[in-house]
Amino acid sequence: MESSEAIFNGLKDIGIDFIVSVPCVNLSKLLNMIDEDDDEIIHIPVTREEEGIGICAGAYLGGKKPAILMQNSGLGNSINALKSLTELYELPLLMIMSHRGTEGESICGQVPMGESTPRLLEAMDFKFFKSDNPEAAYEDIVNAWDLSVEEGKPVSVLLEISYW
Repeated sequence: MESSEAIFNGLKDIGIDFIVSVPCVNLSKLLNMIDEDDDEIIHIPVTREEEGIGICAGAYLGGKKPAILMQNSGLGNSINALKSLTELYELPLLMIMSHRGTEGESICGQVPMGESTPRLLEAMDFKFFKSDNPEAAYEDIVNAWDLSVEEGKPVSVLLEISYW
């Protein structure tokens, strides 16, 4: 199974029906699949990650199952919204991030945040999964949503760019 298809199937199987995204070349095929599925998934593109976090919080309170798709570089932009909104009010959120700055990264400016991403998530006491193949990505998405609901806070799935 291809990576984008595995992730898409995972999202569908757990009933994610509201997705916010920030543009990302590594997620472009997945985003196209989501846009083609407009009957079941509402997709809202945004320009900043923290804006997306707020929209996802409102969607959850309105009865939706939200996810945000973004690059890990946007994690720094959204820390305050993640801690003071989603965690404070115990709102589940699935965060799917293309994990830039890891092995195989061609842009050196992505490396510092790539190395820091797992440590930032740990410092915030947010669980995460590192997916390095399609089968793992599918399982991680299913498990991440369940864990997010159980803990009442965001859980991330880091998609290692080496397999895209």
